[in-house]
Amino acid sequence: MSDAVFYVVATPIGNLGDLTPRAVDVLQSVALIAAEDTRHSGRLMGHFNIKTPMISVHDHNERQRLQTILDKLAAGDSIALISDAGTPLISDPGFIVVRGVREAGYKVVPIPGCCAVITAMCAAGLPTDRFVFEGFLPAKRSGRQQKLSEIIGETRTVIYYESTHRILDSLQDMIDVFGPDRYVVLARELTKTFETIHGDHVQALLEWVKQDHNQQKGEFVVLIQGVEPVVMEGFSAETLKVLDIMLAELPVKQAAALTAKITGEKKNALYQEALARK
Repeated sequence: MSDAVFYVVATPIGNLGDLTPRAVDVLQSVALIAAEDTRHSGRLMGHFNIKTPMISVHDHNERQRLQTILDKLAAGDSIALISDAGTPLISDPGFIVVRGVREAGYKVVPIPGCCAVITAMCAAGLPTDRFVFEGFLPAKRSGRQQKLSEIIGETRTVIYYESTHRILDSLQDMIDVFGPDRYVVLARELTKTFETIHGDHVQALLEWVKQDHNQQKGEFVVLIQGVEPVVMEGFSAETLKVLDIMLAELPVKQAAALTAKITGEKKNALYQEALARK
């Protein structure tokens, strides 16, 4: 086994100043760069005077490229993986290659940097203790509304990517599914010249975007505030916490019975609640 390393390197999502010195060093020192689009990444390499050879690794050739990458690593050549922008594998190709490299026994080293999801989260003013990233919403309205309906009761912040061609339709679908009052934040063109981060109730947000055509352009991160957790009437939050702990370890009947003994609540009512929660 050679000592070659496979690096997963984050690149800027807009502002070229966000490429870290460590990333530059790695990209200059490896024998090969595996890029999602070599023409697109060529401009970044030119800016930093990085002359390392590149090959393309994208959705349509990832499995075929894996063997080429493994052969290079076996020959002792370290390789860097980059996407068009941001952190590779985050809603981008690469996991097949990374898994294959790891399974072959080679060291995979992440070189952290920009990620649009995290960049948007830290400036959106939404809860960040728990969130879920869902990638891109479906292109067709029916699929989009179905996906949104699945997260209508989600208590975590939900994050999507969206394109300039569908942002108005997506916001309208959110109104149709959630109603007009769900709080949504749009983070547009992050780190670029016309960066905008704006939040409002989704109906007002849609009207704001409609009134300014410039706000309909670019790449979007859409952040949807989760709903407040619902506590069933008749049970305190503490009782439900005890019940959930019991349900994690015991069958429904036993969990309800023990919770009743601990809390003094009625066993039959707790049993019905346990069935619903299970």
